[in-house]
Amino acid sequence: MTQSPDIEATLARMQEELRPYLERRPLIIGIYTGGVWIAERLHRALGLEEPLGTLDISFYRDDFTRLGMHPQVKTSNLPVNIEDRHIILVDDVLHTGRTIRAALNEIFDYGRPASATLAALVVRDGRELPIQADVIGQYLKLNKNQHVKLSGPDKLILNIQEVG
Repeated sequence: MTQSPDIEATLARMQEELRPYLERRPLIIGIYTGGVWIAERLHRALGLEEPLGTLDISFYRDDFTRLGMHPQVKTSNLPVNIEDRHIILVDDVLHTGRTIRAALNEIFDYGRPASATLAALVVRDGRELPIQADVIGQYLKLNKNQHVKLSGPDKLILNIQEVG
């Protein structure tokens, strides 16, 4: 297992890239688990007043029947009406695009936002759906047997794990 570059510097870059979006008074929504940790940090650093939204996309995954129920399903919480709102959707790792697709499906069950901006701490190769991040912390080129794992929430550590 290897550790990636400094997360604090990566978050600082993401924060600066998100500043132009603040004119639209966005609602930040983090995807459980790692995306919520990143969203909390960005929300605090950007000084946003509205509460942070959170999503657990477990029931929206297209592989739900294959993977089964995750033992710690959390409650999604969108604390304000999202109809015609600009949202910033935050996740820790953008890989295949399937998590983001599921998150967008859930968001649209709550209403139709004016726009959705995707911020990802890490973008790696292996996209299966035409989904891309607007704000990217860092790109990682990994082998098929490598996965990215974010640990936290107090001290965020990004590790690259060898699988199989």
